[in-house]
Amino acid sequence: MKKIFMLLSLLAIPRPSWAQSDARPEILVLGTYHMANPGHDIYNMRADDVQSPARQQQIAQLMEMLKKFHPTKIAIEADVGSQRVGREYSDYLAGKYKLSANEIDQIGYRLAKELGHRAIYPVDVDGDFPMLRVINYAKANGRKEKFDAIGAKTAARVKAQGDFLGSHTVLEMLEYLNSDSLVARDVAEYFAMVPFGEPWEYAGSDLLASWYQRNIRIYRNVVALIDSPSERILVIYGAGHLGWLRQDVANDAAVRLRKLGDLTAQNAR
Repeated sequence: MKKIFMLLSLLAIPRPSWAQSDARPEILVLGTYHMANPGHDIYNMRADDVQSPARQQQIAQLMEMLKKFHPTKIAIEADVGSQRVGREYSDYLAGKYKLSANEIDQIGYRLAKELGHRAIYPVDVDGDFPMLRVINYAKANGRKEKFDAIGAKTAARVKAQGDFLGSHTVLEMLEYLNSDSLVARDVAEYFAMVPFGEPWEYAGSDLLASWYQRNIRIYRNVVALIDSPSERILVIYGAGHLGWLRQDVANDAAVRLRKLGDLTAQNAR
């Protein structure tokens, strides 16, 4: 029975022929702040006007840095299969669409056009984020104070990010958000939810599982874009997804993980 299960597992997950070679597709996940202030997260950073002349010069600087990765495709945080994205990008190429403040436009559309790409690829998937279950569990079990302390820590981190942006360029802000230390801190804050639960009411664990599920589904949509071992996929996403998508890339032997720091280090030499 064990041998049959192993055989079925191998058949169910076909691996590309380049998985064991040195020539592997590269994936760079760029974690970014939400430039248009949509306010969709539990804790939201306030960003200044990315369309101001000063910020637009900084966006141009970012474009030149990202071009060093030589992306063959660009994936963005928009609903997979979105027809709106295709229309907007086609109109932008035709000079009939003005870029909004959203990072999808400011980084994704702009970079894709400058690189001569004829398409851009939405890969997002919606998912559950059952935070209310965790809050209710904490209240019902005398752990509300501990839960609030975790929230206060997250709020302080988000405020610090906003303060950093106020005195730094867009590229410097993204270097900060994409630093290994900040990414690890963000992932750790999700794991802080795990203790909020018990047998038959795994509120915190289920929250983490739901978040992981959403990100692994996003990752599936990213790797579906790969057509050859020379592919280089740039994935532009809110920084809250960064640590999880990086883990997915790093754990997949068929691809190679790249980071923004690789490009900035290359530039410093």
